[in-house]
Order: sequence, then C-alpha cells, then structure tokens
Amino acid sequence: MKRNFPDNLTRRDMDILNILWGSDSSLTASQIAQSDEGLTINTVQAVIRKLLKAELIKVDDIVYSGTVLCRSYAPAISADEFALSQFGNEYQKMQGRISKSTLMASLLGNEKDPGMIRKDIEELESMLEDYKKKL
Repeated sequence: MKRNFPDNLTRRDMDILNILWGSDSSLTASQIAQSDEGLTINTVQAVIRKLLKAELIKVDDIVYSGTVLCRSYAPAISADEFALSQFGNEYQKMQGRISKSTLMASLLGNEKDPGMIRKDIEELESMLEDYKKKL
C-alpha cells in the first residue's frame, strides 16, 4: 500500500522522527526533548501534533513520568518505508526527465564494492523476471 506523507517536513520534524526511529522503546515528549539539547519541550509538543496528524507517529502507551500520566510516542512507519515513499515522490516529479534504467545505472555506479554490485544486479534481475511474469 502506497502512502503519501507530507513533503513539507522541517529539520526539526526529521530530528524528532530520527530520535523515535533510533529508540528501542516509545518516548514521552519530555524524553524526546531531553535527547537533543537543541529541542525545547514546546517545540517537541508542536512537532508531535504535526507528526500525529500526518500519521507518521502514533501514541504507543500511557506511562507515568514521575507522578504524572503522559503519552509515549512511537513511529507509525519505519525509516525505510518513509525513505522509499519520499524517494518515490521525488521520482514521480522527475519522470520524463530521467529513465528508470538511467536511475539504476547511477545507483549502481555509486556503489564501490563489486560484491555488492553483483548482489544488487542479481536481485534486480530476479525482480525484473517476476515483473515480466506478471505482465
């Protein structure tokens, strides 16, 4: 299922997503703010509202922070899913100016490890064969 995420995310939005993606457990707003000295609790709370609305994060649990109940947040999508969605959106904007084959050649050309290139080519060949069968 293809999902469209906002393309107007700020550096702060991405900072908070990266904090959540890098955490082994869900985090409260205050824990997020404490994990980066450049973040204030007000900024974190504003960004959390935006990310919840965009369905990029979710309320994962209600936990105690001292004696106060707080929401804890977790990513609603993986970093990979988000990156692929963003890449797909950018590719859609470029269609007609760059071909898929040129794009793949560029990606393979940027890989330095011959073993990885060989592995990528084999995976691509397998995927292409699967797509051919579906046509």
